[in-house]
Amino acid sequence: MRYLIIGLSMVLLLAGCVPWLPSPTPSPLPSPSPTPSPSPVPTLTSTVTPQPSATPLPSPTARPLVPDFRHVVIIIFENREFGFVIGNPQMPNYNRWAREYTLLTRYYAITHPSLPNYLALMGGDTFGITSNCTDCTVNAPSLPDFIEASGRTWKTYQEAMPEPCYLTYTRRYAPKHNPFIYFEPIRSNVERCREHVVPLSDLESDLTNHSLPNFVFITPDMCHSGHDCGLNVVDAWLGEWLERLTAYPGLLDDGLIVLTWDEGQGNQGCCGLEPGGGRVATVLIGNRVRRGFEDDTPYTHYSLLKTLAEAWGLLLLGHAGDPQTALITQPWQWP
Repeated sequence: MRYLIIGLSMVLLLAGCVPWLPSPTPSPLPSPSPTPSPSPVPTLTSTVTPQPSATPLPSPTARPLVPDFRHVVIIIFENREFGFVIGNPQMPNYNRWAREYTLLTRYYAITHPSLPNYLALMGGDTFGITSNCTDCTVNAPSLPDFIEASGRTWKTYQEAMPEPCYLTYTRRYAPKHNPFIYFEPIRSNVERCREHVVPLSDLESDLTNHSLPNFVFITPDMCHSGHDCGLNVVDAWLGEWLERLTAYPGLLDDGLIVLTWDEGQGNQGCCGLEPGGGRVATVLIGNRVRRGFEDDTPYTHYSLLKTLAEAWGLLLLGHAGDPQTALITQPWQWP
């Protein structure tokens, strides 16, 4: 027992001699580094390669309403209604051209008698003239003034006129069928008049010398116009001249030949001009004209004047500018 007590005392004594040590603080475990997620593998998608944009095409230039003719030739006859010409066996040449090219089936003269119709065709008005007066003139512009201003050339060829700018009647030449000498700007300028208002015989040399003007106005004499002679005579004369004219280089390709009549024998009219000067057979010839075509649009002499102005970019004269004056557009064709 004694020994047991002594042993316990020794143990306690030794325990009091050992210094106290704090309990070790456990080192924190390092946070585990997050395992990086694998980078997503890109999914292949079909990519459309953009096509280059098409270069925009320029807007097409608007087609003109009327061709820009190199030459315009008007041949005008006298005093026949449509029904006396179209289908008449005495006029095989006239009817052949009417069948092969364009016939205007509702074309009307302005009034009666002759002179006011010629003035209307060149000046856009009758200027209050109601007769075939010889002492009347018009101090107003006419188509030739604007033709010259545009840089183009013109002549009227008057059959049986004794000399250029001749002002008085002969047996076969009638000034009433020559509107140009009624316009003061032409008549009073003698040099200008003699240069542009010439006998039909000058046309032969102009054709031969390849010097045909841009605008040509042909008046047959009192016989060949149909005023004093039969239609068979008129048609034979026309056949000869059309053969010469259509042989002129470029005239058919780039030009226009117009066959018409100053007035008919009735009083039919249109376009706000009733009564008128009758229905007349007007034919358009050339390669810019539709073949075998009939145009039933109502037209007048003012329509023809308006159409020439449109073709060449000229100012409109008088009634050519009226809304009821139809522009001739249906017969044209382009290469």
